[in-house]
Amino acid sequence: MSPPEEPALSAPARLAAARRVVVKIGSALLIGADGEPDARRLAGLAADIAALRARGAEAIVVSSGAIALGRRRLGLEGRLKLAEKQAAAAAGQALLMQAWQGALAPSGAVAAQLLLTLDDTENRRRYLNARATLETLLGLGAVPIVNENDTVATAEIRYGDNDRLSAHAAQMAGADLLVMLSDVDGLYTADPRRDAAARHIPLVETITPEIERMGAGANAEAGVGSGGMATKIAAAKIALAAGCAAIIARGDVERPLEAIAKGARATLFVPRSTPERARLAWIGGRLRPAGTITVDAGAAKALLGGASLLPAGVVAVEGDFRRGDAVAVRAANGEPLGQGLCAYDAAEARRLVGKKSHEIEEILGYRGPNALIHRDDLAIARRNPDK
Repeated sequence: MSPPEEPALSAPARLAAARRVVVKIGSALLIGADGEPDARRLAGLAADIAALRARGAEAIVVSSGAIALGRRRLGLEGRLKLAEKQAAAAAGQALLMQAWQGALAPSGAVAAQLLLTLDDTENRRRYLNARATLETLLGLGAVPIVNENDTVATAEIRYGDNDRLSAHAAQMAGADLLVMLSDVDGLYTADPRRDAAARHIPLVETITPEIERMGAGANAEAGVGSGGMATKIAAAKIALAAGCAAIIARGDVERPLEAIAKGARATLFVPRSTPERARLAWIGGRLRPAGTITVDAGAAKALLGGASLLPAGVVAVEGDFRRGDAVAVRAANGEPLGQGLCAYDAAEARRLVGKKSHEIEEILGYRGPNALIHRDDLAIARRNPDK
């Protein structure tokens, strides 16, 4: 078998190959000088999203703008207190979604709001619920519009900026590309608005301390935005760890994704893995198992062949774990098979031992997943269970 091809090392090639793309746009780009959504910019980005979908790719948008829109409608001026920011977000989020739905409507796409807090990516149960919602929306052909839930978030439970939020959304969705739109065309050795000798960096294969220092030396975006190059570097670092490539490119053009595809200057951050491999490495190597599931010989063979773990093949469940926790999987002879995220609590899993998947609803009283551990959530050790 020939070795796999090297990953594309240009922004246009990465964009062309991407199957699930997260696009982040900030308030500074989205909100016009009049305090209203920039209809032309929204329409251009919506057209880019329609083009992605037309070639079979999926799109998720991380969009700022709620506070900026809401503060104008509520007549709030100057530096806002936390309660005023939350009030502005409450007033502005509906306006933001109305703007996105109007922009996406010509292509027939449905905009679906998803508001997240830091807890939604730190708490396992909430993370799984949010991830399932994203997957369902994409499966139904909707375009999720993600924003931080500023109406309830406090300083202690905030992402802090939508650059980091977009990276966590990409990680949650298993995206293979994150595009962060900015008012500059990528990373420079210094702030190009202050240093005429600043040199553009088109490709970053490793985020070194030197790269981070370059980001720290760049200004935050102008206007109402809160992000800057440093937060984009931090977001890229999160994305790369999840096997997701990242691009920083100009967003103040009519068709920003089309511009990238045509070779507009941008900075590409290349991961060393894929989202699938990074996720399995995390499941298999970084999570401590909270329990053990023992399977029969038939199930062990099926798992080694890439199947999901169905209740019928389970012979024992040990431990006290919750849905979404990591559990070790072993053969009946004690040989370890791997580790995965269980779709049920330990008590529920015990009730399902040896049962058929179609019996789950009758046994538990609700319709849950057919598998105790889905194959996408299972890191196999690749050992022979018959030894």
